[in-house]
Amino acid sequence: MSATPDTHGIDRRIERRLAAQPSQDGDGVKIKRLHDFGGGLDPFLMLDELGSDRPDDYIGGFPPHPHRGIQTLTYVIHGGLTHEDHLGHSSTIEAGDAQWMHTGRGIIHSEMPLTDHQGLHAFQLWLNLATRDKLSPATYRDVKAAEMPHLTQDGARLTALGGHWQASNGEAIDGPLEALAGQGAVAHLSLNEGASLALTADAPTLLAYVFDGAMAIAGENVTAGELVRLSEGDRLSLTSPNGAQALLLAGIPHREPIAHYGPFVMNSEAELQQALRDYRNGTLTG
Repeated sequence: MSATPDTHGIDRRIERRLAAQPSQDGDGVKIKRLHDFGGGLDPFLMLDELGSDRPDDYIGGFPPHPHRGIQTLTYVIHGGLTHEDHLGHSSTIEAGDAQWMHTGRGIIHSEMPLTDHQGLHAFQLWLNLATRDKLSPATYRDVKAAEMPHLTQDGARLTALGGHWQASNGEAIDGPLEALAGQGAVAHLSLNEGASLALTADAPTLLAYVFDGAMAIAGENVTAGELVRLSEGDRLSLTSPNGAQALLLAGIPHREPIAHYGPFVMNSEAELQQALRDYRNGTLTG
């Protein structure tokens, strides 16, 4: 019998850092991208940050394209995105809203940007589906900002998009997205100048992506554009001397093989080839 490590009362510290890299996707959309398709962020796969005040950097958007084997979660800071898919969904999300897509067996969709006076700033997160769910029916859901609960403490504000979040004082909230792959949890954290927040956080995978300012995690500085993976433990301490914003991601790894090609994430090369054949012959979506 293998013993489970005792993580009670242990502060989570930084064990790995990734820097967002400039990239491009869709119709010339400029992004910052972080990814690990080798299982290092399991159950998460990729995080894209779209952010520009120049329309030419993003206005081409993401014309119709397929997916299989993942979930996507898109979250808007400002600006907006309009989603359409082969299932007949058509909706627009704006500042503070999110859209969640369970691609399962297959979905074909487009995401076209809207702008406001600040341009566009949004994120798209990819979550890997467990083997049993890779070929499940596709589904889609919008979540408006008003549906998302908040934890607020002395200049700290945590907005829960999905999953369970608990402060060290016992206050807890649950985000409206309850079916994130890998029992995932996603939150947007804002810290004012000099603010701090302590969380109870024992999920095996815990990540933080700082996208504005700088934040100290267990005393180590993390600057904008860095994603960090935290060590085992059950307590997370976050502070910011000058103010910061971050996405927090928590989940349980699948620990299954990952095979990736473009918009498809399966468990084997043979399954990827099948996905490509299905897309080419028009049977991807069933």
